[in-house]
Amino acid sequence: MENTDKLNDRNVALAWADLQAHSANGQTLDADAYRLAFSDPEFLLRRETRGIRFQLEMLKPDLAQQAQGIENTVVVFGSARFPAPEDAQRELAAAQASGDAAALKVAERRMRNAHFYDQSRLFARLVANYSADRPTAERLYICTGGGPGIMEAANRGAHEMGALNVGLSIALPHEQSGNRYVSPSLNFKFHYFALRKMHFMMRAKALVAFPGGFGTLDELFEVVTLVQTGKTKAVPIILYGTDYWKNLLNFDVLIEEGAISPNDLKLFTYVDTPQEAWNAIKAFYQL
Repeated sequence: MENTDKLNDRNVALAWADLQAHSANGQTLDADAYRLAFSDPEFLLRRETRGIRFQLEMLKPDLAQQAQGIENTVVVFGSARFPAPEDAQRELAAAQASGDAAALKVAERRMRNAHFYDQSRLFARLVANYSADRPTAERLYICTGGGPGIMEAANRGAHEMGALNVGLSIALPHEQSGNRYVSPSLNFKFHYFALRKMHFMMRAKALVAFPGGFGTLDELFEVVTLVQTGKTKAVPIILYGTDYWKNLLNFDVLIEEGAISPNDLKLFTYVDTPQEAWNAIKAFYQL
């Protein structure tokens, strides 16, 4: 008798082959009660099956990372809008040649912020270099939101060192697909922010927040709140770019108003160089 698993694999393959054939031929999938439930997009996308989709988004990245030995990550957040220095330089040269004052102002700002891209890249290289000769269970892997800017830089630094690295992208109207430096087998796409956030934290041994916007702030305060309330183990939370973060967030106001405890400021550390960021992680874990 054939192995049951093989029979199941064959049935799954046939079901998906049927779906792909319809798509390739430009055919619309009509409602079909006889179609296997997992191969019925109309069924899987119903409001009532949202819980199943939650489970799938939880399970797929988890199993894939387990299979590849990804157990400990250093999560890097930061602006998707800060370009690589070489790109910023080209934009600046074009703006200068155009004579467009508004374009020049934007290009100068992007050139000013481009150094954060390089620093994210260098930080990731430090993490990858440390992990290169460590046993699999002790390695730290770079994990980002998979997008451009600071995220791309961190993935790029790990990639340049030959290290596996993770990208957890989100499906948004204006969001690009995972950047080209994410390891293809670890390049995941999410529909639900909640499940994506869970995956950021499930394996995180440290969070490094470079300057960024709403998305960076969202992820930063999510982690700070989880650690502050004891919902997750304490991890190093590193704010990269002291001037940026202190200009943006006046935590003293929260202390003055009694909204947080003075000790809560010990939940995170300010740094200004890739080595300082890496040193903070090493000190926390006594590496």
